[in-house]
Amino acid sequence: MVTINSKTLDHHGLSREEYQKILEILGREPSPTEIGIFSVMWSEHCSYKSSRIHLRTLPTTGARVVQGPGENAGAVDVGDGLVAVFKIESHNHPSFIEPYQGAATGVGGIIRDIFTMGARPIALLNSLRFGSLNDAKTRGILEGVVAGIGGYGNSIGIPTVGGEILFEDTYKGNPLVNVFCLGLAQAGKLVMGEASGAGNPVYYVGAKTGRDGIHGATMASAEFDEQSSEKRPAVQVGDPFMEKLLLEACLELMQTNALVGIQDMGAAGLTCSTSEMGSRGGVGIDIDVTRVPQRESGMTPYEIMLSESQERMLMVVHRGREAEVERIFKKWDLHAVSIGVVTDDGQLRVREGDSVVAEIPNGKLADEAPCYNRPTEIPGYLEQVRHLDLEALPVLPAAESALLKLLGSLAVTSKHWVYRQYDHMVRTNTIAPAGMGAGVVRLKGTDRALAISVDGNGRHCYLDPHLGAMLAVAEAARNVACAGALPIGATNCLNFGNPERPEIMWQFARAVEGIGEACRALELPITGGNVSFYNETDGQAIYPTPVLGVVGVIENASSVLNRVFPSSQSAILLLGGGSGVLGGSEYLKTVCGQVAGSLAPLSLDSERRLQQLLVELAAAGLIQSAHDCSDGGLAVALAECCFDSGGAGADLMMPDDASGGRTDVAEASILFGEAPSRVLVSIAESDFGIVRKKVEIAGVPIAAQGQTGGDRITISLAGRKVLDLSVADAEAAWRQGMERFFVNRAA
Repeated sequence: MVTINSKTLDHHGLSREEYQKILEILGREPSPTEIGIFSVMWSEHCSYKSSRIHLRTLPTTGARVVQGPGENAGAVDVGDGLVAVFKIESHNHPSFIEPYQGAATGVGGIIRDIFTMGARPIALLNSLRFGSLNDAKTRGILEGVVAGIGGYGNSIGIPTVGGEILFEDTYKGNPLVNVFCLGLAQAGKLVMGEASGAGNPVYYVGAKTGRDGIHGATMASAEFDEQSSEKRPAVQVGDPFMEKLLLEACLELMQTNALVGIQDMGAAGLTCSTSEMGSRGGVGIDIDVTRVPQRESGMTPYEIMLSESQERMLMVVHRGREAEVERIFKKWDLHAVSIGVVTDDGQLRVREGDSVVAEIPNGKLADEAPCYNRPTEIPGYLEQVRHLDLEALPVLPAAESALLKLLGSLAVTSKHWVYRQYDHMVRTNTIAPAGMGAGVVRLKGTDRALAISVDGNGRHCYLDPHLGAMLAVAEAARNVACAGALPIGATNCLNFGNPERPEIMWQFARAVEGIGEACRALELPITGGNVSFYNETDGQAIYPTPVLGVVGVIENASSVLNRVFPSSQSAILLLGGGSGVLGGSEYLKTVCGQVAGSLAPLSLDSERRLQQLLVELAAAGLIQSAHDCSDGGLAVALAECCFDSGGAGADLMMPDDASGGRTDVAEASILFGEAPSRVLVSIAESDFGIVRKKVEIAGVPIAAQGQTGGDRITISLAGRKVLDLSVADAEAAWRQGMERFFVNRAA
């Protein structure tokens, strides 16, 4: 037996205290294979050892929840005997090292999480963060990530129906690639990742195992530095065509009763799937790695157990049904090899032929990883950045100039350059195309549809992680409600820096508290998700970036809404109260070059009433479009409602609620300040009376009124016109903001 030294522990990301715990569990020195197994299972990426204590506080149950956290994905009841299965995951570090494969395998991994549950995937979304596109390397990373997402999703035939893409300098050395997938399954037919039945065979199915991805989970649990490019071998290589075969074979097998349980070989590969399946079932699993199909010669047990090669599954099947299983996978031209057996001793036992190279109690490995309540400390920067003296700002530009600059900014500009690389109509479920608001897909065979949105704002959380996280929950749910859908479930991807730094851990803890508070108030259970720590490069952390994915159900698919005003003359209402705030806004950053100030407050009661009102009005056919006011405030939202409409304009009239101080600052706050719980809707003028009555009953204020028509975007304050811009000029600026960086490649 080889004695483990400090260098070996450092290589495996294990602390001395963790190694002592391993010695206590085994009662002896671990073998090289065992130390590798512990290193990936006890990595931050797999064990959530710094976050579990906080995640336990989130609401995870509800009337519609069918499966909460702890399985491959969560599930909610959407009616008509169907459940929606969904989850969001990160693939940040791999996407920096090898953008195409990092993003592509992120898509492949989240798809497997969904069909592993017995659900057919029907929609993808993504939440992306990059540095400035003025940097050539960032442009290359963006191009690779987008190509990887499109290459995998398009090839496997699952539409990418929406998402978000934001740009901040803080993500230059550490982009964020968060991928969401939703699938449908029959109620009562979900498949779990649990092993049971001593003597039942354990099957390896799918692609062969190679050396790609070894220590991928460990890499995802460490900071970046100038040597990060050397970690390229830790990035997996995906094959969407192989995954399509695997998807169909698994779903076909699940229609039989031959399957006991199944698990994706994702992070930590064969190690994670064997130990977690065994632990969930309270059983042992005994495998022989020499039986594992391999595409490279001379692979050691250590390499086979830690490989994260893609498109592979581990299954436990009922003894006596082996021939049936093998026949189905042979039909799909896939490997299905019996590599072991379920035992009743609770041990993960790894053999290499006649030799046992690892023997570890499954429960200790999968469920008893260290759990840390790490110290927290308020970051020193907060007091300074929260101070904002608006009166000290230089003279602000004219509203038209500011609006054009905002529309051309990377945060606001059209993402058509990205969306056109994704197939968003494959499988013909898509109702609302990407870029029109929340993604919407129909539930074939029913009258219903599902709306999905992913949202987050790292800048907000940098200034106030608690309120910023609450705002992210509210915005994701509000976007779903703007499509006419009742929000019913959520998933999250929590992207933060090094949790061993108290100020980072404070950001995380406060953000989780904010998510929990907002989800409880909006009755949005968290059904699962992902934590991505160590998003730092050379000691510089990203903005704390919790991303929320929300799913909502629309009872009648014919009532789906998007952001675009109808070209015919309609009335416009701004629903929701509260004044825009320049603190933390896109205007302050883009026009004034500052990230500072306090965020607008959020009333969760007002937010809930607004969302319920939107769903009610949409179901009754009383609103024609809906679009929330977010980045860039009211003026940007009004302009976006005019785009893709054939040039139809809008005129909005507001009371002047300026409260003293500089006129230019007051007007900028009204036009471009940001505040939650505000939505622009269009309605038929003949419905104004009944809509106003329903709005009053709901207790939601009408903050402004107007009408569509003409070819200009105008806003007046107390009869005084403060913004007047042609739709053509505004839309041109909006369309070119991202295109200009890729003009030589634009189709």
